[in-house]
Amino acid sequence: MAKNLMKDDVNVERLKELDKKHYFHPTTPLPEQQSNGPAIIITEGKGIHVKDVQGNQYIDGVSSLWNVNIGYGRKELADAASEQMMKLSYASSFFNNSHDVVIRLSEKLASIAPGDLNVSFFTSGGSESNESAIKIARHYWKLKGQPSKTKVIAFELGYHGVTMGATSATGIPEFGNMTTSNAPGFLHAVPHKTNCELGDKSDPDYGRSIRGIIEKEGAENIAAVILEPIQGVGGIKIPPEGYLKAVRDLCDANGILMMTDEVICGFGRTGKMFGVDHWNVVPDLMSVAKGITSGYIQLGAVMIREGLRDEMAALSDSVFFHGFTYSGHPTACAVALKNLEIIENEDLVGNAKRMGDELLKGLKYLEETHKITARARAIGLMGGIELLADPESNKPFDPGMYAAPAVVEECMKRNLILRPLIFGGQNVVAIAPPFTVTKQDVETIIEKLSDSIKAYEKQIL
Repeated sequence: MAKNLMKDDVNVERLKELDKKHYFHPTTPLPEQQSNGPAIIITEGKGIHVKDVQGNQYIDGVSSLWNVNIGYGRKELADAASEQMMKLSYASSFFNNSHDVVIRLSEKLASIAPGDLNVSFFTSGGSESNESAIKIARHYWKLKGQPSKTKVIAFELGYHGVTMGATSATGIPEFGNMTTSNAPGFLHAVPHKTNCELGDKSDPDYGRSIRGIIEKEGAENIAAVILEPIQGVGGIKIPPEGYLKAVRDLCDANGILMMTDEVICGFGRTGKMFGVDHWNVVPDLMSVAKGITSGYIQLGAVMIREGLRDEMAALSDSVFFHGFTYSGHPTACAVALKNLEIIENEDLVGNAKRMGDELLKGLKYLEETHKITARARAIGLMGGIELLADPESNKPFDPGMYAAPAVVEECMKRNLILRPLIFGGQNVVAIAPPFTVTKQDVETIIEKLSDSIKAYEKQIL
């Protein structure tokens, strides 16, 4: 039996050895973990900062996994969890049971969601939300007497999670290639080709656009289109004006459901409550997670248009055979309600917009200042900057140089945690701090990132 770690026993090397022996890390190179142990062992968090086991303090410039929206150490959320656990720690929503907290959260979400997305199906996180949205879409068409409508169009470099259907929808090959098989019926379009979606067949990418794929496959075989309003892991890609509306119109014209993945964008990350709010588009289904509880506890949801739910209710009186043990978990719902209360009361969505403007200014400064930087972009507190071997000729770095990871490693030396995005041959440094950042915090992040880029330039130029 492993010895319990008491406070006096804490030793960095011992913790690393125990990590190597007992912890199988997600999304981590196993040889690296087995050789070196964890790169950092976090023990504390407060505001926008985290501390490691050695007492070093870092700015968390990416909100961990884009999810600690209100920052670390908010006692209000701990109190909400404690109070709910003592009152009702767990309750099932199966077999038409319910509880007061999930009802209140459902009502709250309906009040802040766009359009008539008034109905919520709860999950434990983003992958489960997207998996559920895909199943709901296919179930809907089956009830409508169109069982051939099963295919789902997603995007190249889109990311939707790691459950079987969500992995298959994900357009990043590395995630699909780790298994011997994936779920059938998923197609991948080139994102953000507004002209193609409006009918421009002269574009060489037309056949790989959503419209081109619909024409090839037949609308009678396509259940839904799923997209991130702003691509996150795929490189912080913001769609051009008019794109989401073109997709919405295309789906409507072809009898296809539009599903948006707001797992990263939702609850204020982009400077509006939801990413689609920037373009006044209402999807048929909307997946959320991460920011719904600011990462304090696991929770996700699929938000569904009320009319869609009503149709399904009218078409069948049979059991909806899908659900999770922790669907609508009372404690998670209580934390979500308190989290949303804080976001609203402290105008954190407004602060994300204001500080996002400051972040974009800083990233533009980096673009103008350094020799290897290009295409700075940000929407709210979701920003990124590209690294190129030669920005003038758009020449990328050799993949073996791992430019973005090298710059992020330099940031770590300066006590700043950022994230490299390298899928599809890109080298993008992502910045997405908690919503409680100040102008001074943003300036510090930009200064540290600038120093890190300068250090990398010195190595290679």
